[in-house]
Amino acid sequence: MKKYVTSLMLCLLMLPLVAQTQGDTIYHFRFEPGNDGLYTAYRNNGTELSRLLACVVQNKEAILAGTVPIQVDGYCNSLDDETEARATARIRSNRVKSELITREGLTEACFTTRNHTSGGDYVTVRIVIPTSPSETGPEQQAETERLAAEAQRATAEQEAEQARLAAEKQQAEADRLQAEAEAQRIAAEQARLVAEKQQTEAEQTRQAAEQQRTEASHPAHDSYHLALRANLLRWATLTPDLGIEWRICPSWGLMVNGSWTSWTWSDKDRRYALWEVAPEVRYYMGEKKAWYLGAMFKAGQFNYKLSETGKQGDLMGGGITAGYRLRLNKALNLDFNLGLGYLNADYEKYEVIDCVRVRRGNETKDWWGPINAGVTLVWKIF
Repeated sequence: MKKYVTSLMLCLLMLPLVAQTQGDTIYHFRFEPGNDGLYTAYRNNGTELSRLLACVVQNKEAILAGTVPIQVDGYCNSLDDETEARATARIRSNRVKSELITREGLTEACFTTRNHTSGGDYVTVRIVIPTSPSETGPEQQAETERLAAEAQRATAEQEAEQARLAAEKQQAEADRLQAEAEAQRIAAEQARLVAEKQQTEAEQTRQAAEQQRTEASHPAHDSYHLALRANLLRWATLTPDLGIEWRICPSWGLMVNGSWTSWTWSDKDRRYALWEVAPEVRYYMGEKKAWYLGAMFKAGQFNYKLSETGKQGDLMGGGITAGYRLRLNKALNLDFNLGLGYLNADYEKYEVIDCVRVRRGNETKDWWGPINAGVTLVWKIF
């Protein structure tokens, strides 16, 4: 290394003489792979820059006049994307040119620039200096040959560096592929273990559920004995409705619903009054005991006067009910039900004249069809 530095220093001392006689001088600037920064401490870049500046100083007038061209070639092959590699090569070329422009006052017109995506990670600067045959002697010829040998040595060194980087890249790629294969193998093994664990847990869950079904007489979420009921459809028509249900066992229940209301308006000329009692027995079906069938009896009295003629009397009947219980949470259910059957209404007609109720006859009507409907909120007490 000391011998190489000594040779370079000797070359710097001989530059004033060589600059007048040499015809073609090439300067090499090395760059780190994938990097576009020009570091003078990297691979003798500082020495090359000093040599290049000395040559430019000796031939500055001719360079500015355009008779001595400066050829700059940027190289980058350490990036996989060709567009990025060419852009990096261009930036590297500009880094070197900016040193000459800022330090010696050259312009962009003094340079001929080419950028390449192969060949290595460096920039070459070539200064073509015309020589006079009469001035060329043995010493100048020897210097030219030495510089040519130096250029060949630099080229060989660059090729060796490229081969080393290519070998390192291939080894890194092989190591990466091996690491990916190992990671895939480990991931597959972990996935197999997780699948086996999930299968074991699923089997344990199934066995626990089977045991619960065996031990319990009905599903736990429907295990109640007494509940309060409120028919939301009745409440929506301003007819308060409340009921109570007693579950004798998971499949059978007894309940009774009651409704009552009394409304008057238009100075008591209009009236809507009603009371009903409806006991019912139900049979709950299925594993969750959500669907049911029932038998209902209904009795009550009514007094309607929604027009000039009012109706007041008794009603009685019964029928078959069916519905579905939707579980909202641990304490609340929503009961959708419909009843079909027979109702008999025995009533008298009347009119109100001077605030006196005047009877207008009796009537009896029979009704076959829907006798009950509800969307009932059920609160399970215990």
